Parts: sequence; structure tokens; C-alpha cells
Amino acid sequence: MNRRRVVSGALAGLVWGAAGPALGSTGRPVVVASKIDGEGALLGHMIVLSLRRLGVPVTPRLQLGPTRIVRAALQAGEIDAYPEYTGNAAFFSGTDADPAWRRAATALAAARRFDQANGLTWLTPAPANNTWQIAVAGKLARAESLRTMADFAGAVRRGLIELCASAEFVESPAALPSFERAYDFALPRERIVMLPGGDTAVTLRAAAQGISGVNAGMVYGTDGAIAALDVVVMSDPLGAQIVYEPAPLVRAEALARHPAMAPALDRLFSGLDLATLRRLNAQVAVDGDTPEAVARRYLESVAP
Repeated sequence: MNRRRVVSGALAGLVWGAAGPALGSTGRPVVVASKIDGEGALLGHMIVLSLRRLGVPVTPRLQLGPTRIVRAALQAGEIDAYPEYTGNAAFFSGTDADPAWRRAATALAAARRFDQANGLTWLTPAPANNTWQIAVAGKLARAESLRTMADFAGAVRRGLIELCASAEFVESPAALPSFERAYDFALPRERIVMLPGGDTAVTLRAAAQGISGVNAGMVYGTDGAIAALDVVVMSDPLGAQIVYEPAPLVRAEALARHPAMAPALDRLFSGLDLATLRRLNAQVAVDGDTPEAVARRYLESVAP
């Protein structure tokens, strides 16, 4: 999933374009929203700032609410665009059991097919999978050569793993049980410290620092704290988890009014690889910067 980190100068020029009105634009603003989480706000600010640099009139409604609220607003025409995850289309369409959702390319194709009928367009996603994963304390991962979920399964069988995770991660068929089925292991429940909430900052810190004897923790793939802690995230070569790559989801009508939007946002998101998105999220979650400030600095760095 890693792709080049910085957009080249020539390409950046295409992203930003001229500061005047976008080709084919009208006076009606594009309403850009985001979900309430930090990464959603970060990506939402990137979209807003990018469109403004293109000369597209924008009305921000960032951190509007959870998925259900933002998706409904998009379908109702109350907003025109927001950053969404490809894997969520599996649940919008009721096809989450389809293996197509477990590979990036087929997940994007399936999302596009489903939402075309809704008048919605999925633009190019960031090559950064924000799905459920498991991180192992760096010391243990290095000592036991743990890099993949197959390696993790072997460590479970040897009685080496103590996991910290949310109740949802442990109990949802799509999470830990999916890993157990794919990699043929069963983590004894007495070896799991189960939390009522889903705060991955807590589970990551427990894994990294050995809190309560824990040496592994539930994470999301683009969590900012990963970059700040000594942990190794286990890869999922068998595709046990649905792929969640963030992408601008836009009303087709808004793209028709502002045709410069699609190529600009495609190029912007294609530069947000996994390492880059983790680093930017860390600036918000670990360093305490605002999503807007981080978004602005990043965009200035790739298109000064």
C-alpha cells in the first residue's frame, strides 16, 4: 500500500492549478463535510483547502457527525462531498460478506458500482488501509520475528500473546474472529484484556508499555500513535479484514459543476500513503496540532 510520499513539482502544479475560478465553475458553493473523528477532520480540511486554491467556492461543514449522519446528508443533497472509507460501502450495500471488499482494487470498483446509481462518485483513494489490525510490542516482535498475522497466529499457539482490545473487536465476527478463522488460531479469552470502549490510543499504549502484562493491541491501520510507539503492526496477507481506504465521495452533480475537482483531489489523495497519513495523524493525536493546521502545512509542503 506504500506509494510515493511527496507529489512532484509538476504534478503539484496540476493539483493546485491557478488561484482563479475553476474551469466550468458556478457561483454555488460546494458543501464539504467530514465525520467527527480526527482523521476525518484532517482529510476534510485538505479537501476544503485544495478546492479553495482551485477557485472553487466552498462551504465547510466539517466534523458534522458519525457515518450515518454524514452519509444521509450526502444522499439528501445537503452536502456535496466528504472523505469516506471504501470498506463502508460494503455495509451501505449489504454485501460485506463478498470477498471483493478484502482487496483494495476490487473494493474500490465495488464501491463505485454501488454508488453510481445513487449519483455519487468515489474519487481516487489514499493508498492507506485504515482497517482493524493488531500491533505487537516491538521487543516481542523482533525477538520472535513477528511481521504478519500468520506469525501472530504461531505466537498465539505458543502462548506468547496477551491482547488488549475493545469488546467490539473481540466479539464482532468481522474483527478478531475473522482473523482467527483466516489464520487458524484461537486466542484464549483469559489472555485478552477487554475494554468497553474502542480507543486505540489506549490499546496501543498498553501493548507498547506492557500495561497489565499486555504485549499486543487492537489498532486502526492509520493510527497516528503507531508512529510514536515501539510497536509492529501485523500485516494481513490473507485479507481477513475489509479494506478501508479513505477517498473523497462526491455528488456527481457537483463534479459536473466543477470539473477541476476530480483531477485535483485524485492527485492529492494518491500521495497520502500509509506512512504519510500515520505521520499526519500523529501531529494531531500525539503532538496536539489542529487538523486544519496539519492539513495546511502538508498541502504547502507538496505544493509550495
